[in-house]
This record gives sequence, structure tokens and C-alpha cells, in this order.
Amino acid sequence: MGQGWIRSHQSSLAAVYRLLDGALILGVLFACLAIFGHSITSDWFLLGLIAAVGFALFAESVDLYRSWRADTYLQMVAYTAFAWCVLCAVLLLVGYFSKTSVGYSRLVIGTWASSTLVLLCAWRFGLRQLLFFLRSQGYNSRSAAIIGVTESGLRLARNLSREPQLGIRVQGFYQVAGSDACNQSMLELEPVNLLGSVEDAVAAARAGEVDLIYIALPMREEEQIARILQALADTTATVQLITDMFVTNLLHTRWRNVGDSSLLSVYDTPIEGLNSWLKRLEDVVLSSVILVMISPLMLIIAAAIKLTSPGPVIFKQHRYGLDGRAIKVWKFRSMTAQDNGDKVVQAKKGDARITPIGAFLRRTSLDELPQFFNVLQGRMSIVGPRPHAVAHNEEYRRLVDGYMLRHKVKPGITGWAQVNGWRGETDTLEKMSKRVEHDLHYIRHWSLWLDIRIVLMTIFKGFTGKNAY
Repeated sequence: MGQGWIRSHQSSLAAVYRLLDGALILGVLFACLAIFGHSITSDWFLLGLIAAVGFALFAESVDLYRSWRADTYLQMVAYTAFAWCVLCAVLLLVGYFSKTSVGYSRLVIGTWASSTLVLLCAWRFGLRQLLFFLRSQGYNSRSAAIIGVTESGLRLARNLSREPQLGIRVQGFYQVAGSDACNQSMLELEPVNLLGSVEDAVAAARAGEVDLIYIALPMREEEQIARILQALADTTATVQLITDMFVTNLLHTRWRNVGDSSLLSVYDTPIEGLNSWLKRLEDVVLSSVILVMISPLMLIIAAAIKLTSPGPVIFKQHRYGLDGRAIKVWKFRSMTAQDNGDKVVQAKKGDARITPIGAFLRRTSLDELPQFFNVLQGRMSIVGPRPHAVAHNEEYRRLVDGYMLRHKVKPGITGWAQVNGWRGETDTLEKMSKRVEHDLHYIRHWSLWLDIRIVLMTIFKGFTGKNAY
């Protein structure tokens, strides 16, 4: 098990936890039936199945399958007990008022309910202890750095060092030039590992050398914090503020506690835990259905491309995906040459490189149909910020504040910017800024219903447009 393996597979492991809970609920019920001499009838099996599904729903409602790194075991037990007890109460009420409870043994039900609660808490305790041990040995850890040699920053570092089971390794501190909160006397009282300046912190985050950055500056240094956040917006690191500070234009906020330090996550993704599974389910179902429906059309387009111009049918473009990782995006080839190098050359109206069939494909967005395969592969999503050319990213990340925050979610085939008219050529800084503004709006306000709304808007108004060529 390598460093960070559990984190990179968090969504998959959460699905395993759900399955284990369901298997445990059914298994305990079957064991109780066997102990008390009852056979497993269809009614008992249906009860167990309803309980397994119902517990999963109640558990999701209290966010039971999230990471519990910084929370106590008692908190986890309380949430687990709440979800199970509420479910049992609902089942009892439904059984009583529907007069269906008379066919079930009260002894089996009581033993099953109490035993399941104990085992649900017990296996979580075992898993928690295993994860704590692995993290204390250096597995599943995240590298962190603190900007600001302040009292709050030093306290956080001490808290993290006292709790190695959290798996957060503080590499050191970055000093903030001109900050009156970063007192040199603190270094004399408590020596720390100084890694450099804020610029060095941003460079480390860009290079992927640090996963978490904590900003430890007081509220009165609002301008310093704003400048640091603006610089870190050009990275994909998770940024958290130690509380008692001023911040605006947050991407997605979440409170966390480490010991007696309160943290506010400001640059994070809303699509995790249950949300990530819902979005992935949405992507797999929609892309599968759509690919079946459009397969004849795709064959016709492929034949037309092959017959009208030399070259491959599918063109693979290098793009940035989730967390700024490189991916390959598929499109039907619509040009005789592609702008995929270091120089940005966007397609323009009347561009000589566009083939006759390519002009129609681009105008109707049919050239993007192969990207539904990218969605099935997990590289893209149906809805999300449109992936830009690598050269575009490198150019506009220097010009548009928060540009790289688009990569906190998977790129999409369609998006909030596209259905609001910001598609096609971005030949001015204003156009790109508006597109990024809409992309960040989507991330801040993401929900499954927003995705459905965007899909419907795309169907009715987004496939064609005056800006597409």
C-alpha cells in the first residue's frame, strides 16, 4: 500500500464500506434466524434487504461515509447509532401501522437490531484502528505546509505532530514577507523547518510537492491573505485557512477540526463521498444510453470524415483533467491540422484548416461525440468545465484569477458556461474571464439537479450556436 493510495481510492473504498454494511445487516439477520430455528423466507429476506438499503440512505443523510480522520470514535459511533436507530424506528412504525409486523418473531427482531448496532460500531472501530496504525507508519499520508510562522500555525503543527494517525505530515513553514504576525522571536523559542517564501510555497504546490497548504495569518492581514489565495488559485493544492481570518470568493467551504485548531477549507471540491458516486452514476448511465442512441450517427460521421479528407477519424488532444492531471480527449477530426502545440492557434471563422465536413461538425458540436467514451473511461464528465488546450491553460492561468480552480472537478462535454453563451473562440481576455466565471459558479453551486438542468439546456439550445465554428 503506497503513500496516498487510500486517499486516491477514497470513493471506491466508500462503496466497499456501503457493501460491507449491507452484507453485515443481512448476515446478522440470517445468523439470528438460524440461531432461533427460523428459516430464511422471502419475507425475512425482503426485510433484510430493505434494512440494508434504508441504512445506506440514512447513513448518507448524516454523512457517515466521509473521512473521519480528524473526528473522535465517539462521534462516529453516535452517527452510526443514530442512522441505525432511526431506521429501526421507521421499520417498526411502518410494520405496526401496516399490520405486517405480526408475521415476524420479536425475539429475532430484537436480537438482530441490537447485535447489528454493536457490530456496525465494532467493525468501524477495527477499521479506524487499522487506518490509524497505517498512517502512523507513514502510509496513506498527505504532505502539508504552513504559510505564516505565527502562534496559530505553530499550534496547528504541534497538534498534527501529536496525532500521527491523521496521516498529515507537515514539511515545514513558509515565511510571509512584511507580516507583523510572523515574529522572529517565535523561531528562537520554537525552531521550525523554514522552507522559504510564499513564492516558494506556490512553486511547491504547482510542482505537486505539497498536497495541503494551511494559511496561518490573522484577520487583520486581509490583503496579505488575499494575495496568497490569488497565487494559490493557480495550483490544485487543497488550501485551508486557520480560523480568525478574512477571506472572500471561496470555491467550496468545509469546516474541519484538528485538535483545538479549527480549519476552513476554501479551495476544495464539492464532488466527493456520495456526491462523487451520484455524479459517476449519472455519467455512466447517461453516456451509455447516449452512445447506444448515437452509434449509427457516429458511424456515418466516421465514414464521411474518412471519405472527404486524409488522416485519422479520431483526433486525440492533450488536455488537463481533474486536479490538473494530463488526459487525452477524443474528438472527430474536423481540421487538416490541429492547434495542440506550444503556440495557441484557435479555430476561427473561415479557418482554412477546417475541412468541409469539419465545419458542419464543429458548428453542431458533433465533433465532440467521441468524448462520451472519455466519460465512460472516467477522464471526463457529462457536465463540467470544458477542457482547454494545454497551451491555453499555460497562457490564461497567468491572466485570469482562479483559472486553475476549474480543475477541482472533471472537465465536461457541456457546462454552465456553454449553455449561457460562452462557447466557441475565446479571442479576448474578457471572453475567457466570463467562461471561467461561469465555470467557478458551477463548482460553487454544484448539485445533481444543476447537472440535469444543464443537460436539458444543452439539448434545447446548446448543440448549435453562432460562436461555434
